[in-house]
Amino acid sequence: MNAAVRLAQKIKDRDTRHKLKSYRDKAGLIRGRNLEAWDDKRLQAESLRLKQQAQSGTPLDELLVDAYALVCEAAKRKLGLRPYEVQIMAAIALHEGFLIEQHTGEGKTLSAVMPAYLNALTGAGVHVLTFNDYLAKRDAEWMGPIYRFLGLTVQSVQAGMSLSEKREAYAADITYVTAKEAGFDYLRDTIALDEADTAHRPFRYVIVDEADSLLLDEARVPLVIAGEPGSSGSDGLRFAEVARQLAQEEHYDFDEFKRNVYLNEAGAARAESLLGCGNLYESRNSHLLSSLNCALHAEALLRRDVDYIVRDGRIELIDEYTGRVAENRHLPDGLQAALAAKEGLQSRAGGNILGTITLQHFLSLYPKICGMTATARVSAMEFEAIYGLQVVPIPPNRPNIRIDQPHRIYTHKEAKLKALVQEISSVHAAGRPILIGTSSVEESDRLAKALAAADVPCHVLNAKNDAEEAEIIAKAGEIGAVTVSTNMAGRGVDIRLGGGDPAQAEAVAKLGGLYVIGTHVHDSVRIDNQLRGRSGRQGDPGASVFFVSLEDELFLRFGIDKAIRELRQDEALEESVLVGKIAHLQRVVMGQNFHLRLELNRYSDMVEEQRRILYGERLGILQGEKPMSPSERRVRLYYIDKFWADHLAYVAYIREGIHLTSLANRNPIDEFHAQIIQAYEQIPAKINRETANMLARLGGSNDPAKWEEFGLKTPSSTWTYIINDQYMEYLQKPGSWGPGTIIAYWIRKLLRPVFGWAKL
Repeated sequence: MNAAVRLAQKIKDRDTRHKLKSYRDKAGLIRGRNLEAWDDKRLQAESLRLKQQAQSGTPLDELLVDAYALVCEAAKRKLGLRPYEVQIMAAIALHEGFLIEQHTGEGKTLSAVMPAYLNALTGAGVHVLTFNDYLAKRDAEWMGPIYRFLGLTVQSVQAGMSLSEKREAYAADITYVTAKEAGFDYLRDTIALDEADTAHRPFRYVIVDEADSLLLDEARVPLVIAGEPGSSGSDGLRFAEVARQLAQEEHYDFDEFKRNVYLNEAGAARAESLLGCGNLYESRNSHLLSSLNCALHAEALLRRDVDYIVRDGRIELIDEYTGRVAENRHLPDGLQAALAAKEGLQSRAGGNILGTITLQHFLSLYPKICGMTATARVSAMEFEAIYGLQVVPIPPNRPNIRIDQPHRIYTHKEAKLKALVQEISSVHAAGRPILIGTSSVEESDRLAKALAAADVPCHVLNAKNDAEEAEIIAKAGEIGAVTVSTNMAGRGVDIRLGGGDPAQAEAVAKLGGLYVIGTHVHDSVRIDNQLRGRSGRQGDPGASVFFVSLEDELFLRFGIDKAIRELRQDEALEESVLVGKIAHLQRVVMGQNFHLRLELNRYSDMVEEQRRILYGERLGILQGEKPMSPSERRVRLYYIDKFWADHLAYVAYIREGIHLTSLANRNPIDEFHAQIIQAYEQIPAKINRETANMLARLGGSNDPAKWEEFGLKTPSSTWTYIINDQYMEYLQKPGSWGPGTIIAYWIRKLLRPVFGWAKL
């Protein structure tokens, strides 16, 4: 098996080398086009010529060399930037639909301009999806002069814009927007009653920035549009009180990897006594059991200042990958209410869900997709399995000379903290800038206090002050700067040595460059590499090291802490075998997470397939493809939306309790599919029946006032939010690929053409 893997890797490496040589040759042609002698008018006339050719059907591949040469010259004239050869190579790969790995500081933003310009020549529009609103606005403004000089329009979309502003932004040739905002706008379009009330035009080509985050880490995040939320009752407080009276081991246990919590026999008996409900597992008590499970999950697994913070009387969830407050993030209704009850807060119910789509399914709506990130190769198999995207590593412009030191491993957290403070104090005394990546808000606050006690001033960047993110992270390379950052908060903002000041940059370089310290290893090596990559940009000197405790989260899951309790010592462990063990554990957890994503995709895939069928009919009605009177159009759209919302409510109800079917030795996913398929098949008949009844009552009236009188009303207001679906029950213990996962993998393969993931 190992020989087969090595052979496959050898073939892939040879293919990559061949691609890179081809890109380098083409980049030479582009750089060899000397347009310096052309005046501005001639350059702009050439751009108009290319635009006319693209719109008359000339393949874009035939225009690439001329188009990229134009962009290179425009970048030099308008921004003073001359694209490196490797940036042009990256730009070619992006046009060809690959996922490029381009190191931090190598200029992904400029690389994206060339394929964005080329593909926008068709007039069909290009989206560049960014990580946050700040980056969308920054990149559109920064690169805008290039596009406008060449005769194209560019805009950014920001949360809170009016519909008319968004329509204008999406009508631009190139639109910079966050994936979430573009997804929310799509959901709003799906409930529009008039084509003039939609924001998007048809999707064509998308460039995904920070692709690993959007395509993997947040891919399964469901985006939701719902009616106005209401207030929940006080039942949550009752279940929170019951959960607090249950003790670990005596009343409940965790699964092997501490992902889920389960009542044991004694716990069930205790809960039945406290609730006075009789047998908790009888069908009549299913709601009680579900509510108690949520309360127990909130009590035992969700940690304040790690998974969420409480600010201004509200629960704010923390994104596990960035360490920042996840804006508009919302747990599934039952769990959100349970968490609020745990903190003694009033919960707001989510409201009637009108539409939902995962980021993964939203991105599949684009016929042509490509992406860029600094860390892709370690997850290459997952990118290919889910999206059909192949990873192409782009060589750096200058060799990376960063020194990555071996992990420093301690037996317990106190010893690690002491060593961290000593190391930071020592390095800071010389004036060398330090960036420290922590695992949580709680840890960053604790480390900041320890540093303050050691007379080391620092900037803290975590979920509590994310508004200052860009400014703090940009100064992290200044002499004497000590920046404590929760995970990768601040991604997308470059850290320049000396804060961009040449004289100070030279002084910092002599000190060894930016020193990056990780206070723990992540589940994924990819996330570790993101932190390391903040140092050593563009051939700068730099260093990185990870301080690890055997009491860290990764090791607790595998019970390693129990094995080393008798070995506590303050000094770092010297056993080199432990470094290999850490890498092994990370590979195991990455495999588990890949396995879980494949398994859990089987829930959302079926619902999305149903949505697309129904939405296809809805879109045809909205665009007038079928002649209908205005009243019939309004009535049919109303009932499509109503019964789809009812279906989503039923899906959520089934999904919340479906894991209980495993107690009866039935496969939860098979049961889920069977039930939602049966429910969905009834929708067309319901729409037809209710439409006919309402049209008879209306008597063919096309008066909007009469429509309102008969209850054909749109929601008075809507809101959008994101569900943290990661907290739903995992239905299969993580581990090696079982039959269910293999089936899930092949289902993804088969469904690729349905969702548009087949390679173009």
